[in-house]
Amino acid sequence: MFRGAEVRAAGLSLKGDHGWAYRDVALHAGPGCVTAVTGQAGSGRTSLLLTLAGRMKPTEGTLSVAGHTAPKAIRRVAALGLVDGVNDLEKALSVGEHLHERSPGLLRRGRQEARATRALELAGLDLPPGDRTLVRDLEREQRIRLGIALALLDEPGLLVADNIDVGVTADRREAIWRTLSDLAGLGLTVVASCVEDAPVPSVHLPSRAAAPKAAARGAGAVPGGDGGDGGDGGHEAREEHEGHEGEDR
Repeated sequence: MFRGAEVRAAGLSLKGDHGWAYRDVALHAGPGCVTAVTGQAGSGRTSLLLTLAGRMKPTEGTLSVAGHTAPKAIRRVAALGLVDGVNDLEKALSVGEHLHERSPGLLRRGRQEARATRALELAGLDLPPGDRTLVRDLEREQRIRLGIALALLDEPGLLVADNIDVGVTADRREAIWRTLSDLAGLGLTVVASCVEDAPVPSVHLPSRAAAPKAAARGAGAVPGGDGGDGGDGGHEAREEHEGHEGEDR
């Protein structure tokens, strides 16, 4: 169903005004694979995900996604699931409103409604595309799954999702990993970040005292691109991602 993107990174590093967000990361993720990026807050997990998705430009190293090396080209094949502080869901909007905002007219045409229904099913969120439940009333797991569903509307080759184990019980974490593995089984390449150990191949980022929340602020973010980390990113991401949020939310 998905044309998974091969991801290759070598010596990937990102430096900001306050030091290195992450350094010397090597990663290879093939189509149909799930890879976890683990580490504590401040380790650069989110900044790495945004780099892999073409929303931030690395300071050093090489990156190719589906054969593309330019961030703009990578963004065409990569989609963001929920990334805290970058494409946060609007708490006052409903599930249906997010889908409508993500793709105007989505709920007015049968074919597009079917796509939305399928995306919700694949994300494991048992709600109809016109659901009126407000985001503020969703549990954390449901918000994560809604973020995945919105990203799937792009039919991406690479899906990145952040903090998938934060605020979620152990059994529900396992359920989210199963969903991501099911998506990989359909050909999608998935890279997801978490704090705890993951049941999939992982890249671990060590905590760095020199990488505070603002480490990636001004760290070569693509103009109008994304940048944020639930622990180490900046806000350069917001401008582009808000443009993308017309697609993502």
